[in-house]
Amino acid sequence: MGSVVPVAQAQTNDTAWPTKSIRYIVPFSPGGVSDGVARLMAEQLSARLGQSVIVENKPGVSGLVGTQQAARAEPDGYTLVGGTITTHAVNPFFIKSPGYDPVKDFTPVALVGMVSNALVVRADSPFNSVQQIIDAARAQPDSLTYGTAGAGTSQHLSGQLFQSISDTRLRQIIYKGGSQAMVDLIGGQIDMVFETVAAARPMIDAKRVKVLGVTSAQPLADLPGVKPLAELGLPGFEMQSWQGIFAPAGTPAPIVDRLAREIAEIVKTPQVHAKLMTLGVAPDGRDSAAFSQFQRSEMEKWGKVIKDAGIQAD
Repeated sequence: MGSVVPVAQAQTNDTAWPTKSIRYIVPFSPGGVSDGVARLMAEQLSARLGQSVIVENKPGVSGLVGTQQAARAEPDGYTLVGGTITTHAVNPFFIKSPGYDPVKDFTPVALVGMVSNALVVRADSPFNSVQQIIDAARAQPDSLTYGTAGAGTSQHLSGQLFQSISDTRLRQIIYKGGSQAMVDLIGGQIDMVFETVAAARPMIDAKRVKVLGVTSAQPLADLPGVKPLAELGLPGFEMQSWQGIFAPAGTPAPIVDRLAREIAEIVKTPQVHAKLMTLGVAPDGRDSAAFSQFQRSEMEKWGKVIKDAGIQAD
């Protein structure tokens, strides 16, 4: 009989949750996609849960700083963290001691949505097709450059997958942020960027860049007429970053399940659906179990790409 009491108490506590504000750590700077998603989801969750969900930006080193803090937080349902392909799939392959295990230290809550990139070149670039880039890269290995915001970012992974499938070698030029890479692209300092559609949109609309293809497996509604790279000489190419929500490992299952249900309903609402799309995020809503399976498949996929490319952890 003695073992029944703690279980009953746990159930009561979980049912009462939340009784205070919840912090939502964003391991990246304000103004980016992760920050935009977090503020949108925090607003909606606050209304549904009856407690404030407060966004805290903790940027630094490919999302390590904020993600480490979340990993060490009490697993009581009062700390969440925005996770991406960088923080929760590929960092361990690029960084020897990231200070956390993306699987063991976290419980996936829900997959908010997917983010696709576009391969863009400057408006007056001599390249007018993906095949022309492949041909030039094969003719002169390491001569063409692509800009990224660092190792493990979606721009970097897109470039690595491009090289892996096309059997070419490109040179990565690392910037502090994607916006500076776009400036240098337009200025002619680099040849191409695999940028998120939302971030590239202003330059696309201003006709400062040309879009040669998208990294998703299917065409994107907001870039009509632009084909996936998989149909443009790179069979099997698919690279989509993602935005998800995680909790520290050990967070009670009833709390995780409640959050997952709320998030699934939130992303289906027309208002949130539209706002996510303006951020370049295609709404998803997969629950904890499905998100966990997806996360592991992403680690397997990108771990192989990184290993085959011979990239060493720093």
